[in-house]
Amino acid sequence: MNKHILIIDDDIKLIELLTEYLEQHQFKVSYILDGLNAVEVINGKMPDLVILDYMMPGKDGLDVLRDIRSRHDLPVIMLTARGDDTDKIVGLELGADDYLSKPFNPRELLARIKAVLRRQVAPSSTTAQKKDQILHMDDLILNRAAHTIEVKGRRMDLSTTEFNILDVLMKNPDRVLSRDQIMTMARGKDFMAFDRSIDIHISKLRSKIETDPSSPKRIKTVWGSGYMFVESL
Repeated sequence: MNKHILIIDDDIKLIELLTEYLEQHQFKVSYILDGLNAVEVINGKMPDLVILDYMMPGKDGLDVLRDIRSRHDLPVIMLTARGDDTDKIVGLELGADDYLSKPFNPRELLARIKAVLRRQVAPSSTTAQKKDQILHMDDLILNRAAHTIEVKGRRMDLSTTEFNILDVLMKNPDRVLSRDQIMTMARGKDFMAFDRSIDIHISKLRSKIETDPSSPKRIKTVWGSGYMFVESL
């Protein structure tokens, strides 16, 4: 069955463009032009994912996101035409799964949709619990319960901050994360703000998990955007 995407945006031209593009990639698409009755529409349509604009008449995207999160746990990707990262951070804090700045390439949105939907697929009961505690990618094993990391069978000592950063990166493989996103996703794990020192922590992580830290293959720098953890080498 095709996945159903609900677009909430007041830009009808953008909606038409995205509808045509996403339908070409086997998605079912519906839309509404404001967020006033978003929860009621979601209750009726039960989409698999919502694309939500920040700036809309009547009710802005953050208020709509609060309404959605009060009732539903479905994934939400937010769109913003503003250059201020504050809105993006607040959106992530309120429960958005991802965000994209306008203008954007529809191919990038498609990639983000697929990535978010992949992360929503969860194995059942005991298997899910075990996989939730252990992340295993090639020769790299992260064990949340034991708070350990193994590289090629060798245990590495990581600081709490380094461990939490690696945990965030490994939970989001092949996805570019900005420094603000890494901070937001890791919040609640009891470490201090490290926005100005995150590059240092990444450097330390590379020295422990990369074969050649000067030419990293696992944690890639995406210039101007942030970092990306490569799942398969």
